[in-house]
Amino acid sequence: MIIVTGSAGFIGFHLIRKLLEQGEEVVGIDNINDYYDVELKRARLDILEKEPNFIFYKADISKPNDISQIFKKHSNARVIVHLAAQAGVRYSLDNPFAYVESNLTGQVSIFENAKIHLKDLEHLVYASSSSVYGNNEKTPSSVEDRTDSPVSLYAATKKSGEMIANYYASTFKIPATGLRFFTVYGPYGRPDMAYFSFTKDILEGKTIKLFNHGNLQRDFTFVDDIISGVIAVINKKPVGATPHQIYNLGNNKPVELKYFVETLEKLLGKKAMLENVEMQKGDVYKTYADIERSSRELGFKPVTSIEKGLESFVSWYKAYYKISV
Repeated sequence: MIIVTGSAGFIGFHLIRKLLEQGEEVVGIDNINDYYDVELKRARLDILEKEPNFIFYKADISKPNDISQIFKKHSNARVIVHLAAQAGVRYSLDNPFAYVESNLTGQVSIFENAKIHLKDLEHLVYASSSSVYGNNEKTPSSVEDRTDSPVSLYAATKKSGEMIANYYASTFKIPATGLRFFTVYGPYGRPDMAYFSFTKDILEGKTIKLFNHGNLQRDFTFVDDIISGVIAVINKKPVGATPHQIYNLGNNKPVELKYFVETLEKLLGKKAMLENVEMQKGDVYKTYADIERSSRELGFKPVTSIEKGLESFVSWYKAYYKISV
């Protein structure tokens, strides 16, 4: 049995579909908050709940007693994939305590309850983020690089989450692996992400703001490639005195925002209305994953180009929102 938190979320949804396809029993946990469209989260859950090997609990990871009750019921779980978190860089500027509760209290809640209730636990995999690298001048970003200069509270909480995991691995020998995701995109994606909002705005004829005049680069990584990496990690628990490991999961091919928009325009058959604006607080100029360790130890090899990935997303978007153009 595998427990997946953030099961109504973008990556959680795709991961659970793959796990169920492989014959796993999955327990999903999500509080279904309204940070973005709740109906989209419910649409993902509706698909998952048709599967007989999936059990869902609506619960908040920052409430340790609620998580305790779930873990007690499923004390035979052998793996946790902890994906639940308060996401978003810009949102953290105005809503800091949401990040403290979900990303810090929630991280401790999952590890502490795992320590107490899951005696057969083999591996606890958790989501970190490429944002921990901040604006490091060195690229591509390696897991060996320093990550002590976050430029957003979101990044600071993700770095803190890694340190919390290291503590539980060192002190209580809970095998834990952190995954630094790089700008994940694809069908059933997050409406707060650029690829989603840009698609919506282009189709509706609304103006798109290009931060830093479009001179930003992101290591856009298609969700199917990410899921292949997560599956590989599940089956490779860390060992040693402190059984804690960190991997980058990224495409290893940064894309400039301008080209990204041009690709969307071609796929949608419509020109974007653009407004060039200055850099946004909390943003970074470039994300670029060094995946040498991930490739060597996990066999991780992203295969989806930005053109193919966006084509898949746009096709889903039009079908989901019943757009005929």
